[in-house]
Amino acid sequence: MTTSIAFRGSAHGDDILTTDALAFVADLQRTFGKTIAELLSRRTRTEFDFLPETKHIREGNWVCAPTPADLRDRRVEITGPVDAKMIINALNSGARVFMADFEDASTPTWTNVVEGQKNLYEAVRRRLTFRTEQKSYAIGDKPAVLFVRPRGLHLPEKHVVVDGEVARGALVDFGLYFFHNAKELLARGTGPYFYLPKLESHLEARLWNVVFLHAERALGIPQGTIKATVLIETLPAAFEMNEILYELREHSAGLNCGRWDYIFSFIKKQRDRKDAVMPDRGLVTMDKGFLSAYSRLLVETCHRRGVHAMGGMAAQIPNKADARKNEEALAKVRADKLREVKNGHDGTWVAHPGLVPVAMEVFDAHMQGDNQIAVARPPSGVGRGDLLAVPTGPCTTEGLRHDIRVGIQYLDAWLRGQGCVPLYGLMEDAATAEICRAQVWQWLHWATPIDGVPLTKERYGALVDEEVDGKFSEARKLFDSLVLQERFEEFLTLPAYDRLNGDRS
Repeated sequence: MTTSIAFRGSAHGDDILTTDALAFVADLQRTFGKTIAELLSRRTRTEFDFLPETKHIREGNWVCAPTPADLRDRRVEITGPVDAKMIINALNSGARVFMADFEDASTPTWTNVVEGQKNLYEAVRRRLTFRTEQKSYAIGDKPAVLFVRPRGLHLPEKHVVVDGEVARGALVDFGLYFFHNAKELLARGTGPYFYLPKLESHLEARLWNVVFLHAERALGIPQGTIKATVLIETLPAAFEMNEILYELREHSAGLNCGRWDYIFSFIKKQRDRKDAVMPDRGLVTMDKGFLSAYSRLLVETCHRRGVHAMGGMAAQIPNKADARKNEEALAKVRADKLREVKNGHDGTWVAHPGLVPVAMEVFDAHMQGDNQIAVARPPSGVGRGDLLAVPTGPCTTEGLRHDIRVGIQYLDAWLRGQGCVPLYGLMEDAATAEICRAQVWQWLHWATPIDGVPLTKERYGALVDEEVDGKFSEARKLFDSLVLQERFEEFLTLPAYDRLNGDRS
C-alpha cells in the first residue's frame, strides 16, 4: 500500500510533511475513511425530534470526565485563521482560549494548510514570530490556551491521496497537528485540544471518539488526553446533545453554540418547508425562536453532564474611525454577552482582539468563579417545538441586497485564499456566507414576497447587476449557480474548493 502526496502550490512543508507524519495521516485515512463516507451518506434526515432509541442516555445520570485545570476558565475565547500574525495576536489578546481555525475562517489552499500547520508547530513551542517593516510580533509570557478546529468531515484534501483515495481534510488537519504537537503540549502542562465542527449525529461523535483513542494509542499517550468541544451548529445535532456528549464523555470539553452555521443548517435542513422561510438575516438573533431555545437547552445539557457550555460568536469589528459606530458595535456585543452569561454560559466567542476586553468585562461582572457548571438553574423546558420555532419578521430588498453583497464579496476573497473577511462592520467567514446564499436560495425557491413583491430570478439578477457592477465575475458566477439551481448544494465550500487552482491550490 502506498501514500501519494500531490504538491500543486508553493508550500514547502519539509518539517511538517515528514515520512512519519504522513504515515500517521495515511493510517487514519485507511482506518476511518470508509466510515466517514458511510456517515456522510446518512445525512438525509428531514424530520427532527429527540431519538426514542437513545432515551435512556438522555435520562441517565452519567457525567463526562473531569476538565483539565487549564480549561476550567474559558470565559472569553477568540477564533481566527492560522496565519502567523493572527495566531500571535490571538494568543496575546488576553482571551483564555484561542481556537486556530482550519475550517470556516480559512481557505483550504495547500499553502494555507501546510503553512498553518508550520505556524502552529512553532506557536506550541513559543517560537512563532512575524515581522513587517514597521513592527515585530512574538508570543508573550501568558498566551491563551490553544485549540484547533480541523475541517468538517465533508471536506476533502485533494493533495493527500491514500491508496488511490482522496483523504478527508479533517483527518489531515487533526493528524498533522496531533502527531507533531501532542507530546510537546503535554510536556508544557497543557494538551491536544480540539473543536469539532458540523457534526450531525452522535454517530459522528462516536467516530471522532474512536479516532481519538486510535491516535492516543499510536503515540503512546494516556487515554482521554485529547479534549474536544463540539460545535452544535446543525439542526440534527441540537436534538442529540446528550448523546454527543455521551459518545465523547472521556474526551469531552463541552459544547458550543455555533450560531451562524446553525442558522444555515436550519434553512438547509428545512428547505422543503415553506413555513420555515426566514426573515432578513439581521432579524434572526439569539434572543428569538429556535436560537434562544437551543442556547438554553445547550446550557442545561452541558451542566448536567459536568462540562462547559460555550456561547456564540460576536462578529462585530471595532471601528476606530467612527466613534458613534464603534460604540453601537460594542453595545451590541455587551448585550449579547450579557444575555449569554445570564443564561448560564461558561464563556463566549469573539472574532477580533479588540472585543476581548468588552466580553471579559461582562463575564467578570456576572460570573463568579471559573465557570457556572455547578450553578443551579430551573429546567429550560425546551421541547421539539421550541427548537423548530421560526423567527418572524419582514423580508426586505435591503436584506436581499446585503445577502448578495456579502455572499459574493466573501466568495471572491475565499477564492483568492482569504477565508476570514471584514465586511460592513462584521467579520464574515464561510458560515455567514452560507447564510447569505441559503437565504437567497430559499427566497427564490418559494418566490417569497420581498417588500411585498414575490422574488423572481429576473429581479434577483437585476439586483446583482446593481450591487456588483461587473466586479467579482468568478465569485458572482459561483454565487449565481448556488442560488439559482433547483438543487440545494450542501456546502458552498465544495464547489468553491474545485475552483481553487494554480499556486493557490
